[in-house]
Amino acid sequence: MIKRTLYFGNPAYLSTKYAQLEIRLPEVEKNKNLPESFKATAIKQIPIEDIGVVILDNKQITITQGALSALLENNVAVISCNEHRMPSGLMLPLAYNTTQSERFRHQIEASLPLKKQLWQQTIQAKIANQSAVLLLQRGLVCGNMEAWIKRVKSGDSENLEGRAAVYYWQNLFGHINGFNRDREGIPPNNLLNYGYAILRAVVARSLVSSGLLPTLGIHHHNRYNAYCLADDIMEPYRPYVDKLVAEIVDSGIDCSTLTTEIKSELLSIPVTDVVINGRRSPLMIGVGITTASLYKCYSGELRKIAYPTMKND
Repeated sequence: MIKRTLYFGNPAYLSTKYAQLEIRLPEVEKNKNLPESFKATAIKQIPIEDIGVVILDNKQITITQGALSALLENNVAVISCNEHRMPSGLMLPLAYNTTQSERFRHQIEASLPLKKQLWQQTIQAKIANQSAVLLLQRGLVCGNMEAWIKRVKSGDSENLEGRAAVYYWQNLFGHINGFNRDREGIPPNNLLNYGYAILRAVVARSLVSSGLLPTLGIHHHNRYNAYCLADDIMEPYRPYVDKLVAEIVDSGIDCSTLTTEIKSELLSIPVTDVVINGRRSPLMIGVGITTASLYKCYSGELRKIAYPTMKND
């Protein structure tokens, strides 16, 4: 089942009633001139079991503890945005899998050679999808990137990920004067940051569903990063965000500010089509397949992570 992504960019009262998220609007609730019958019709309710991601993007949003608890119990990723209206925090359930401790043990005891092999697969999948984006968006046949895919060694000891990134960004947004991929850089970095934040939440949520710790990465090990594994696993999915951002930029829309229109486009990321093992599915479902296969790699049931391939799109 495809879970819904809910975005709240205006003041709202969020609570729960009968296992549903109840949404009330302050401007309606406080308006004494409106009839009670109209106020009642303005109340919206959404089944919590249908929700996958909630984005809170306004300082005047009030959410009850009961609503937060219900959302987390249903493995909903709750994203909080800062004063710049950019994602700044992520809430996930502490546990959501019935065999949690066993899965943690397999993850923690994973050998270094296994982690290096998994990172090799991850980088190969990422570069392959980056190459596909350049072909789809810029018409470039990237023989060099295809060669780099084959040369990626265990643990990517030659840092072919970095070499591919330089070539990739130069050709994807090289027509934008002064562009470099940098969180604090010029647009469309703002769009990329927002899209990656949504993607990160989707991946972290799925890792929890698969009984894995998002903190313990296979490659990323920043002591200040609580989502190292999410940052690892999202790498081959980043090109899907890049492709969407490139389409927005190419449409001629002013990207200097993250407008509601642009955010609406980026919020479609969880339902973007991906292809895994020859089967098409929404990205949120695909990520679930990926994280489930990752656990099986930890447990010894599989030797390869199931990542999406954009070549079949």
